[in-house]
Amino acid sequence: MLDFQKIHARAAKRKGGEAVLEPLLGPRPDNAAVAKVPDDRILSTMAERIFAAGFVWRVIEQKWPGFEEAFLGFEPKRLLFQPDDFWHELASDSRIVRNPQKIKSVRDNAAFVDRVSKEHGSFGKFIAAWPADDQVGLTAYLAKHGSRLGGNTGQYFLRWLEWDTFVVSSDMAAALRDAGLDIAENPTSKRDLDKIQAQINQWSAETGLPRRHISRILAMSIGENRSAEALREYMGD
Repeated sequence: MLDFQKIHARAAKRKGGEAVLEPLLGPRPDNAAVAKVPDDRILSTMAERIFAAGFVWRVIEQKWPGFEEAFLGFEPKRLLFQPDDFWHELASDSRIVRNPQKIKSVRDNAAFVDRVSKEHGSFGKFIAAWPADDQVGLTAYLAKHGSRLGGNTGQYFLRWLEWDTFVVSSDMAAALRDAGLDIAENPTSKRDLDKIQAQINQWSAETGLPRRHISRILAMSIGENRSAEALREYMGD
């Protein structure tokens, strides 16, 4: 495998130097702090990432106050008491993006969050306690037990919570392949994801960098060389 310091140096050079690159990496995540995130903010973040998937993120962000109103502040217990008519009417509610399948996912995930919260004290505590070196296991759990939380959506959900998350974007995967990791061009199999996890864990141990920063450095080391401003918009920062 290519030494990570060389990948880091290449990313810095492409962005115009370390002083430009470093702010693009974002803050250091604090997994323990996720324990303090209340269940309504967990469900809101889930829903935001689900509605943003395959859509223009900025549009979802601009409409989000309307989503908060329409979905009753995303309080799981309150939503679970709503009758079927409440959910049917949301399909014609102009405050939100009217996608019936994604609306249904909010109902399903309200039950998911409530169930996990009862077992662990809160959903945030459950996420915070998950081993930092097993993101693949956590995202697999989210995909299996949640609704529409598979693939990159689950990864972005964790990142938006400030859990230390790598995101397997096309550029990130290309950088790993360029560095010598034997994975598919579109690495979605458990075999490939386990390889990615192991490599990022190794680089994190060697460099002291959080997995989020390693992921972004990889993505910025190859492919289209976006400006800092375009990157901030692309990454949602």
